Amino acid sequence: MSSSPEPDSSPDSNPDPASHSGRPASAPDFLLSRGDGSVRTQGARGTFTDAWEAVEAIERGEVEMVVGALPFDQHCPAALTVPERIVREPGPLEPHPYYRVGVGSRLHASLVDVDPSPAEHLRRVEAAVSTIQGSILDKVVLARAVDIAFDPPVDPRLVAARLIDLSATRDGFIAELTPAGRRGHFLVGSSPEVLVRRRGNRVRSFPLAGSAPRYRDDPAADRAAAAGLQDSQKDLDEHRFVVEHIRGVLAPLCNELRIPERPVLEKTSEMWHLATPIEGVLKDPAPTALDLALRLYPTPAVCGTPQAAAEALITTAESDRGFYAGAVGYTDAAGDGEYMVAIRCAEVNGDGTRARAWAGGGLTADSDPQAELDETTAKLRTIMRALGL
Repeated sequence: MSSSPEPDSSPDSNPDPASHSGRPASAPDFLLSRGDGSVRTQGARGTFTDAWEAVEAIERGEVEMVVGALPFDQHCPAALTVPERIVREPGPLEPHPYYRVGVGSRLHASLVDVDPSPAEHLRRVEAAVSTIQGSILDKVVLARAVDIAFDPPVDPRLVAARLIDLSATRDGFIAELTPAGRRGHFLVGSSPEVLVRRRGNRVRSFPLAGSAPRYRDDPAADRAAAAGLQDSQKDLDEHRFVVEHIRGVLAPLCNELRIPERPVLEKTSEMWHLATPIEGVLKDPAPTALDLALRLYPTPAVCGTPQAAAEALITTAESDRGFYAGAVGYTDAAGDGEYMVAIRCAEVNGDGTRARAWAGGGLTADSDPQAELDETTAKLRTIMRALGL
């Protein structure tokens, strides 16, 4: 763990170039908003870039809590912090009024670039599907990104507030990435997908894989999209890969593991998803939440299977994902905690003038390239709506 200088006694002493003079003193450096319990923190007693060192510190009882983000590539530095101040809530977080009215709520964003172009993404999808058809790959997830400019600079906490307000389940996260060398950068997002949650010896995962765009203005078409997703063999196969990965990791660690035979439907504002509620009872001694997250991610929902082959294709075809498709969460001194899959997210730069947002889609041998492009477009709407785009 690397030590941080003792902070100023002011609750808002951590400077960032995108801050506003009227920003509330309670503005967090990290938050995880969930319907059944939330955490927000400020300040840093220390940091970790090696997540397994953080696991060891938790197990030795050296820290009260570790919060932050794990990168998609596990060989890259993590952005984990031992916070100075911790606030826990029994339910979802309510954004501060500063971010809803007045100067703190102002946001002007514009789309400035795409990576890759839609035509190039189609070409990459076609090539990936051909690779799957002729190799050991069963599934790979290809993502595309959009670059956004802000004028005036944005406080990333405002983006988080908007995402929480737009989420029917009040899900949202924000994590400072400075510990990983991305000074002043924040990862901000909203996802209903639970990578892992641990409470005592109870463990839960709620993977999403297999998706269809929603038609909120046409209830009949929306119901048809949901029914079509439930009957789609391609999406059921894609989902099965994820469930079997989680089963393979958790089963040896559990005395009991309950996994339904068929997925259920989960909806967000923009998408229908296939989801499976997985619950288990961990053997003693139970691994910490961070330990479990490191064993589980990246799942086939954001990477593919076999994992090594999928990662090799992703790193060849895409620009660096950074913390997209990694995980964001916390673990307390008892080993309890929760990690969200880092999707429906954007990385805001240190001066608040630019951000990059991503969306991906799972490809199998039966994937239709145009449908896969349309899926990423639909998934990008979550973050784009929050930015007024």
